[in-house]
Amino acid sequence: MVHVTRADRFTSFDLAEHPVPHGREEDWRFTPMRRIRHLFDPETYAGEDAALRVDASAEVSVETVGRDDERLGTVLAPGDRTAAVAWNGFTEATIVTIPKAAAVNTPIVITIDEVEGARNQHLMIRAEELASATVIINHTGSAQAVLNQSVEIEAGDAAQLTVVSVQEWDDTTVHASNHRVALGRDTVLRHIVVTLGGDLVRVNAETDFRGPGGQLTMLGLYFVDAGQHLEHRVFVDHSEPNCYSRVTYKGALQGKDAHSVWIGDCLIREAADGTDTYELNRNLVLTEGAKADSVPNLEIENGEIAGAGHASATGRFDDEQLFYLMSRGISEADARRLVVRGFFAELIEQIGVPAVQDHLMAAIEAELERASAAGAQTV
Repeated sequence: MVHVTRADRFTSFDLAEHPVPHGREEDWRFTPMRRIRHLFDPETYAGEDAALRVDASAEVSVETVGRDDERLGTVLAPGDRTAAVAWNGFTEATIVTIPKAAAVNTPIVITIDEVEGARNQHLMIRAEELASATVIINHTGSAQAVLNQSVEIEAGDAAQLTVVSVQEWDDTTVHASNHRVALGRDTVLRHIVVTLGGDLVRVNAETDFRGPGGQLTMLGLYFVDAGQHLEHRVFVDHSEPNCYSRVTYKGALQGKDAHSVWIGDCLIREAADGTDTYELNRNLVLTEGAKADSVPNLEIENGEIAGAGHASATGRFDDEQLFYLMSRGISEADARRLVVRGFFAELIEQIGVPAVQDHLMAAIEAELERASAAGAQTV
């Protein structure tokens, strides 16, 4: 297998330039091709795009536009076959714009819960110069659905933008999503991905620093049940000087054939003096039969950086933690729940949206209750 660095990785809007993968390619070797292969064929999809609803305050612009809108396709280009199919397949896009210098204090909520059959979807979120806002994208329900989605996120100079994408699909849903993220000069952007449901979910997030001084935080949380495949890929491309990035993803797995994949790529280009970056992935395996694949990659083309590093760890419960809790009269089941809650709490507290934080802790508790009720064999 020929190794291709992220600096050389191919991107294109032309579907013909993205051959159908066989599963041996680096981008696809962890993905169960039998369960995702139908997304590669444009003929799979119904004519209409997947619907969505936007709940936003009056100062936020929400538009439905055609493919010819000049703002579309300006944040990077598709990097794999599913992204190219989604780009070439949508008929209309939704553009959500936070205008220049606007401070939107109420979260903008985008809801996707009525996907029928196989659909494409294109969403663009734009925060203009000096704007600040939080956008929450909720994916729920939709039994037997297939969604191939592109999300363009563009934050202008000195904007402060938080985007939270939550996947709580039914267990039969297949979802491929390509998030393409751009930051301007001195922009502060937080990109958060939470995946708690779906048969197969693959979220690929790629970044584009467009000016110096950008600050990027990427957080991820996933809880994988029996038979689920939840895959998250991150590419942080440091191409501008004096930019900062922190990537932290945490996952828990329970049940037979629960499978998580995390790929964290970071590239520091020759022009990116003063870069400060770190990426971390941690996985907690709760039961027998679950598997976590974790691959951090760091490429450095510049010797004048502030710092760079990466770490990955996958393990079972800490026996010392369990012993400590049980020695104080806490049952083993409750002790295990407390350990998992503590594992995720540090990350959830960084989200900064109380309603989302409370919902996620409740969802994690529900996952643990299901595992306890099912009598899954712990490790």
